[in-house]
Amino acid sequence: MSQADHEWKKGSAELLVLSLLEDQPRHGYDISKLIQMRSGGAIRFHVTSLYPLLYRLEERGLVEGRWVEKAEQRRRRYYSLTPAGHRVLRSQRKSWTDFVAAMGRVTGIDYA
Repeated sequence: MSQADHEWKKGSAELLVLSLLEDQPRHGYDISKLIQMRSGGAIRFHVTSLYPLLYRLEERGLVEGRWVEKAEQRRRRYYSLTPAGHRVLRSQRKSWTDFVAAMGRVTGIDYA
């Protein structure tokens, strides 16, 4: 991965994670697999790199984590959006949309 790719990934990680938690609580491994699957493999986050981000989001009050134990499975921490997380997600989506539109205007790339 190039340095530029790393910076894009780092800058978009919070938006990706918050977006995936919008509809339902998820654990880190699920978030990692969904990012890879929905991006067609173009974006990959190793689950160990997601946990520090999830902890930071939890410290900021944007997500809430709870431990869940299921029979025959190991204990997992499921994260869900808080009301503050929903507000930040809306704001980040608007910023991302504005950014992509501006990039399109400058580069001549038309996004359908």
